[in-house]
Amino acid sequence: MPVRDLSVLMSVILIVAMLIIPFPPWLLSVLIIINIALALMVLLTAMNMKEALEFSIFPSLILLMTLFRLGLNVSTTRSILSEGEAGKVVETFGSFVTGGNVIVGLVVFLILVIIQFVVITKGSERVSEVAARFTLDAMPGKQMSIDADLNAGMISEHEARERREKISRESDFYGSMDGASKFVKGDAIAGIIITLINLMFGIIIGMMQQGLPIAEAAVKYSMLTVGDGIVSQIPALLISTATGIVVTRAASDGNIGKDITSQLLAYPKMLYVTGGTIILLGLLTPIGIVLTFPIGGLLIFGGYMIAHTTEPDKEQLLEMEEELETDEMKSPESVVSLLNVDPIEFEFGYGLIPLADANQGGDLLDRIVMIRRQLAIELGLVIPVVRIRDNIQLQPNEYRLKIKGNEMARGELLLDHYLAMSPGIEDDSIEGIDTVEPSFGLPAKWITEEMKEQAEIFGYTVVDPPSVVSTHITEVIKSSAHELLGRQETKQLIDHVKESYPILVEEVTPNPLSVGEVQKVLAKLLRENVSVRNLPVIFETLADFAKTTSDTDLLTEYARQALARQITNQFSQQGESIKVVTLSGKVEKLVAEGIQQTEHGNYLSMDPTVSQNILESIASQVEQLSLMDQTPIVLCSPAVRMYVRQLTERYFPQIPILSYNELEANAEVQSVGVVNVE
Repeated sequence: MPVRDLSVLMSVILIVAMLIIPFPPWLLSVLIIINIALALMVLLTAMNMKEALEFSIFPSLILLMTLFRLGLNVSTTRSILSEGEAGKVVETFGSFVTGGNVIVGLVVFLILVIIQFVVITKGSERVSEVAARFTLDAMPGKQMSIDADLNAGMISEHEARERREKISRESDFYGSMDGASKFVKGDAIAGIIITLINLMFGIIIGMMQQGLPIAEAAVKYSMLTVGDGIVSQIPALLISTATGIVVTRAASDGNIGKDITSQLLAYPKMLYVTGGTIILLGLLTPIGIVLTFPIGGLLIFGGYMIAHTTEPDKEQLLEMEEELETDEMKSPESVVSLLNVDPIEFEFGYGLIPLADANQGGDLLDRIVMIRRQLAIELGLVIPVVRIRDNIQLQPNEYRLKIKGNEMARGELLLDHYLAMSPGIEDDSIEGIDTVEPSFGLPAKWITEEMKEQAEIFGYTVVDPPSVVSTHITEVIKSSAHELLGRQETKQLIDHVKESYPILVEEVTPNPLSVGEVQKVLAKLLRENVSVRNLPVIFETLADFAKTTSDTDLLTEYARQALARQITNQFSQQGESIKVVTLSGKVEKLVAEGIQQTEHGNYLSMDPTVSQNILESIASQVEQLSLMDQTPIVLCSPAVRMYVRQLTERYFPQIPILSYNELEANAEVQSVGVVNVE
């Protein structure tokens, strides 16, 4: 065990021993000096810290110091009442500090108790209580501020985690200080009671057991009692002062000494006024110029020196800042920083600033937080932070979304209107500005708030502008999820799985599959809108088949089949069968014959006329299903599924291509069309 830990444990054992075992007076004197030294160390530490969390152990330390001091009180009380002495330190404080006058000693003791109990401890207790309450009340707002900065790209995930931990620690600290201040208050009350006990029972013991006259007994035990009371109240007063400093300390870049001198002397002209007032006090009152003139003159001289010292410092600081800015512009890092590309950027015109400004009621930042959480659940992917900025090059009501520097979507919003999407039958009484819903390309109208209720009565779907843009962002990020998953993000997912399934991950990567190969499999799943949240199942499949093949296309097919239950639930509706379009045997044979095998993998090579006919047949079936308000799904055999996907990906990227092995055996499937060619 480290020496530091052992010393703390021994100190606690010593405190317990003081409550039980009588200590010799010389040892009590040593412990009293140690008590005063520790209290002074605590006070100086509190004065030199920059923020309260730098002394986070302080609440527990108050309890230990209070217990140590009470243990000393018990030991000195035992020694005073049993032996009539309590060591050199108590005797010195009883005679030398009080000048040998018991009355003076009692007055000094009472003053110390009043200062500690009524002034410092009472104030510290109130400040601790208020600080704990306000810190707890401010936690939700601080958390939202962190989320907003994170979404705006101003801080990283690591910085956000550190700030959240700091907020939690602040709440715990001030809550603990609220309770710890009660220890200090109780210690002051205990000091008064112990002093009264020592005084009263000391006189009784001196008279009855030692046969001393009442006057002599009163002087002897009063002196010892006063000495014991003062010697215990001085460290208690230091701890109380330290408590007050800690709970009233605001976070800054310097300690309390630096802050006091820099802030109190920040206005040198005020020293002129103060010095002149002190001098006038000597001239206009009987105090006299002899006392006031040196002090007033010193204040005026100090103000003059500070004023002439700070002006050159300010000029020098401005020059240094200008030189630093010039050097930064010349440095190569200032150019290199321009090469950074944000994973996701959302830009908008100045007319849409209220959408993101919380002061104007905008909740876009909060919505993006919810979008990232929603997509993490749906896709199993941690979406990077979305950098939000205004762009004067865009139209006032225009916005655009970029993925890795490339524009992926663009739209326009009217903040004082609502977007109304038709139920299929247009109503001429609903007046508005014709437009297209940006997420799904549906015909829609921008209507005023007065038309909103009427449009809802006629069956229109009415959406406010923030919901329109958040839905658009969600759909674009969904469709681009495979692009956002790089090797670094894949490594983070692997590390996450490794925390719970270390053996499974070791069997997959780095051998036989590299991080890049795992990334390709996950990206292919995301490309077809298959969630990778169930990573353990995917890794189990990779562990089974990666030893026989390193073809990521085949591994993706195996992973899809392992996720059959998830895929079935994704496309089935409660109580309804899955409506699919199947491929005819002829089409599947044509696709199978068009597969070309090479050393770099397999790919589909078909006659352009044949592939065109297949695509036209698929388009015909999709159109019929769309007229029936049904989601088109193409079902084929496992052997040709990925090649059918290669064929349709460019023309019908949103149509799911499933194989028979990707649907559970008990799933009810209904064929509503067949893809065929002449």
